[in-house]
Order: sequence, then C-alpha cells, then structure tokens
Amino acid sequence: MPRHSHARLVQEPDLAANPFPVGSGPVTDATQTFLQTTRSSYDTIAKDYAAQHPIGLGHPLDRTLITAFAELVTADGPAPVADLGSGPGGVAALLHALGVPVFGVDLSPAMVALARETHPELRFHVGSMTSLDLPDATLGGILALYSTIHVPDAHLPAAFAEFHRTLRPGGHALLAFQTGTEPGHLHLAERFGQTIDLDYYWRTPEQMTGLLTQAGLELVATVRREPSAEETRPRAFVLVRKVR
Repeated sequence: MPRHSHARLVQEPDLAANPFPVGSGPVTDATQTFLQTTRSSYDTIAKDYAAQHPIGLGHPLDRTLITAFAELVTADGPAPVADLGSGPGGVAALLHALGVPVFGVDLSPAMVALARETHPELRFHVGSMTSLDLPDATLGGILALYSTIHVPDAHLPAAFAEFHRTLRPGGHALLAFQTGTEPGHLHLAERFGQTIDLDYYWRTPEQMTGLLTQAGLELVATVRREPSAEETRPRAFVLVRKVR
C-alpha cells in the first residue's frame, strides 16, 4: 500500500484482530443461504476464475473509469478504500498502483487466499458487503465491480445501507454491473466444468440509482456501454457519493 499502513488509516483495534467476519451483524436464514451458496461456488471455481479473469478490466473505458475513481477518492486526503468482491485482487492492485490505500474484501476464502498469494503487499479479508465489520464514516471510497450481481433484490438495501454507513462524508462508491432494458436473473449450475449454485442478477441503472439514493447516497454519474465481443450483456457503471 503506497506510503500508508491500513492499520494506521483505520484507527480501530479490532479490525486486525477480527477482520470482516461474515455475518457480523444480524442476518436472516435467507441471507445466510445466498451467502453460503455464493461463497461455496466461488471457492469451487476460484483458480479457474483467477486464470481467466486476473483483472477483469478488459475494456479501455472500464480502466478509464477506475482511474477517475482513484483520482476522486484520493482528492480529499488519504482514507482507506474497500474493494468489495475483490476476487483474485487484480483491480485492487491497479488501484494500489494509482496511489490508492486500498484493501480487498471477498466472500470466498479461496479467492482471498489467491489474492494474498498474488498480491502480498495488499490486505485482503473474508467478508460480506451486507454486513461489514468497519467503523462508521471510515472509508474514502468503495468499489463494487460486478459484486452486487450475486445479491438478491431483497438484500440490496442492506448492502447499500452499509455503503452509506462506512463511507466518510464526501466519499465515493463506484459500482459496475450487467444491465439490460429490464431487470433479469440467471442461475448457473456449472462453470469451468465444475458444479456450482450461483445466481446472477442484471439490473437497470435506474433501479440501482433508486436504491442507492434511498440509502442516502447522491448520484454523481451513470455510464452505460454496449458489450464487447467477449461479453453477452451491456455494462453499466454508477458513481455515487455520501454527502453527509
């Protein structure tokens, strides 16, 4: 992490002792079910996924938006930035190279292990965006690239409430997700030749911005692009910030 220690940036002793336990707050049976199936699925395919998607930013526009996000979250001085759904750690490493004091959080212990092995200079923790074990108003930014796509509609408000709670005033959150003219859902039982139990949700930018603003976040920008040759669905990016 450039010039800064995450332990110093987050002045919270129990963060290092018990970082991001899954389900640190009250959770329902339904929450536990989707967390468990998502975690188990990514544990199963972690190595294959990391080999195919080491960074996951193949489109130049995506990388440009990440660079703009890095500039925004460092403009008001150093504060930790959370990459939620950090996977094998490639995007966190890119932010690190841009001078962002970033750490990663992922639901899958196997993904976290791969990220730690590949990027030992960074910190990665197991955890869920629906229940972050972080103090209030701590983060300078939140990145959620294609990680809300596994969260059922009923649980998005809880995740976005956590975004609002943990961001400091002026902090930004950037989300990316598959989109379309209408919301949709896909269940996969197999990937990379292995059995999984994974749900994907695509949503409209209007649906996502509505939920984010209901959580108290202010819309800054929305970007939509058509799929590349390797992609099947359009992509959308939503940038929001916490005013107070």
